[in-house]
This record gives sequence, structure tokens and C-alpha cells, in this order.
Amino acid sequence: MIRFSHGAVAQIPTTSETVYAFRIDGHLDADAAEAMAEYMNDAFDRHDSVNMLLDLSGFTGSDWDSMLDDDVLESRFRALSSVGRYAVVGAPDRASRMIGFMNRFIPVEARTFDADDISSAWAFVDPESRSAA
Repeated sequence: MIRFSHGAVAQIPTTSETVYAFRIDGHLDADAAEAMAEYMNDAFDRHDSVNMLLDLSGFTGSDWDSMLDDDVLESRFRALSSVGRYAVVGAPDRASRMIGFMNRFIPVEARTFDADDISSAWAFVDPESRSAA
């Protein structure tokens, strides 16, 4: 598997080819959001279903316009049918509340985890998978 890295986003290698994990350290700019969306759209093309883990413990914010990019919008819509489980570690309070609320309405099983409970997040996305780093 090719390891993705762009700006504040770095892929965390896993032991499963259908589990994608990323760490965002610092500020997520529009270029990094677009590059990650393109990477995940390619993953959605190759797999019927994937699980994702996103570690936001070092996240400091994002460009508002990063959400309006065509590739970003496409990847978010495709995730609704391509992602089975989605774990977010260290999400800011507002994001954590939104994920908890949206989990009631979307077909993706999404959960948030405290930064010090990353092992539970790994177990949620795939008990057999783990960080290969």
C-alpha cells in the first residue's frame, strides 16, 4: 500500500488493506483536504467497503473553503456508501457532538474516542487491524 502524506495529513500504516487511518497534525489547508479526498476516492474505487480511523489529537483547524472542493464533496458523499465504520480520535467538542448526532441518520457507524483511548478506536474499526507503525 502506498502511504499517503500531504501537508498536515499523514497516513498511519495498518495491517489491513481495507482499513485507512490518518493523523492530522496542525492546520488542514484546502490542498491537503483535496489530496486526501482524491486518495480516498481512489480507495473507494478499489474496495467495496473500508473502515477509517482519523486521529485529530493534533488538529488545530482547517480552511473554511476546504469543504467546498469538488473532490472533497465527492469523497464525503461516497463515504456514505463505502465506509462501514469510522472512528475519530481526539475530535474537538463541536465535531464530536456533530458525529454523535449524525450517526443516527447516516449508514456509516461512526464513533468518537478520547485521545488517550486510541486502542479502543483501533478495536472499533477492525479488531484484527492495528497501526503497523
